[in-house]
Amino acid sequence: MNAAPGPVADAAAPGARFDLLRDAVVRDLAWLLFSPDLLRAQPPAGMLARLFETPAEEAATVAWLHALDADPDSLHRYIAASRITRLGRYAECLLSWFLQHGPAARLVAANVALRRAGVTLGECDFLVETASGRRLHWELAVKCYLHAGDGRAQLADYIGPNLQDRFDLKLSHLLDHQLPLSAREEFATLGHRGPWEPAMLIKGWLFYGATGNETGAGQEAPQIDPAHARGWWATRADWPALAATQAAAVWKVLPRLAWLAPRRYEVGDASEPSPETIFVDAAPLLNQIERQTGPTMVASFVRDEAGRWIEQSRGFVVPDEWPRRGQAFARQ
Repeated sequence: MNAAPGPVADAAAPGARFDLLRDAVVRDLAWLLFSPDLLRAQPPAGMLARLFETPAEEAATVAWLHALDADPDSLHRYIAASRITRLGRYAECLLSWFLQHGPAARLVAANVALRRAGVTLGECDFLVETASGRRLHWELAVKCYLHAGDGRAQLADYIGPNLQDRFDLKLSHLLDHQLPLSAREEFATLGHRGPWEPAMLIKGWLFYGATGNETGAGQEAPQIDPAHARGWWATRADWPALAATQAAAVWKVLPRLAWLAPRRYEVGDASEPSPETIFVDAAPLLNQIERQTGPTMVASFVRDEAGRWIEQSRGFVVPDEWPRRGQAFARQ
């Protein structure tokens, strides 16, 4: 199974059984493994990666995550040594760690470059082998797209916050270029015995305009999995009114490497900064946002009965001209 167990109630957290995970990196790994896919399967070429062959593997992974949460130092050292600056690279490192140390599929090779006459044709993200001997080629992507369509339900309306990426183009690249790499004649010369079964693992969040239906229900393109993780977006002019609807919350700008699992901050956790130093009210946050040149991801937090600060919602605050530019980019 690769669908999240149960409803996406805790801002797309991977189910109540992970609520006790304290370490942020372990929570990110759990989210990567168990959060809903962004896409439905796109047969015949675009099948979804199934991370577990059996329910026993899935249950063993849950137990393994809890044990890792109790002693995450080795995972932290691995991530630190990778000198990660990009969200996609962070996700690759998390999945690589799981395939090397977890109780499910085994890593055969990662980032396998395919070349012809000295020219790089592409790179396979992961080659893995399951316990039953199946040999799988996985392509991983973690994306945050904003829905910029005016009531339309097309994949082209999901665009990157910086207007440099579009979901329909990403899917076409996966189906037409990345997933077929392991079946090319040149791949057979690399020594990785096949045949390989290609599949895609597309995780992330989709954000819908808060001035309309911020959940996006009924707006999804047919390729989208309805269970996907959802957020909102609002212009800087509209954001104060949106923030007022969450009057009990405090706010934080989310750095790029905090865009995977919903964030939470434990009481008395010495590894995390004091909430008093990282959370602000809506007005000071707007001052921070206005100093940014592009869209900014923010999250609201409330305190639960155990005293933890729990992410309540997340979204992008975009410049006021962004909706016009976004719709133009979606129609290119």
